[in-house]
Amino acid sequence: MDNEVSAGSATTSTLGHLALGLTLLAFGVGHTGVIDNVAATDAAGLATWVGGVTLFIIGLLEYRAGNAGAGTAFSGLGAFWFTWGTGVGTEMSAEAAGLFLLLWALLALTLTAASAGSGLFGQGVYGLLFVSLLLIGIASFADNDGLAKAGGWVGAVAGLAAWYGATAALAKWPTFSGRAAGRGVTATG
Repeated sequence: MDNEVSAGSATTSTLGHLALGLTLLAFGVGHTGVIDNVAATDAAGLATWVGGVTLFIIGLLEYRAGNAGAGTAFSGLGAFWFTWGTGVGTEMSAEAAGLFLLLWALLALTLTAASAGSGLFGQGVYGLLFVSLLLIGIASFADNDGLAKAGGWVGAVAGLAAWYGATAALAKWPTFSGRAAGRGVTATG
């Protein structure tokens, strides 16, 4: 790639949030049980390729462009989704699955803290992701389907918020902060 060409931009950040939104929405809806015969494990392919590979590449492009916040968010979340997507269907204890989700919830908590001041679509998405992973992780330990469904709903809302934020940036729609979105949503605003 030519060094004169910008590798990361509001466009890559917007694409990253679209990928995150779609992946979170599929993951969340799968945990809710609201659609017959659709489970979170059915989102494994989407999580691996869209949430995993795509987000990781976008994160690297953001790092190259000097945007450490979005680079950390997208590459870290890409690693999470790729690991989760490729691990679906492997034999593991409920405790191991719960620990996996709780450890990755720490990344979401870090992203939430790092995006302070970025508004609903920055901090809100990562905060909701944290709550979703926390609830689903605890549900794994406790073998509690109701808690997992609640975590799924929170994840689905996070996915919708990420999707809307990215769509608003592309379409120049107003955001909940009352101004038209003019650039991609990043981890740091």
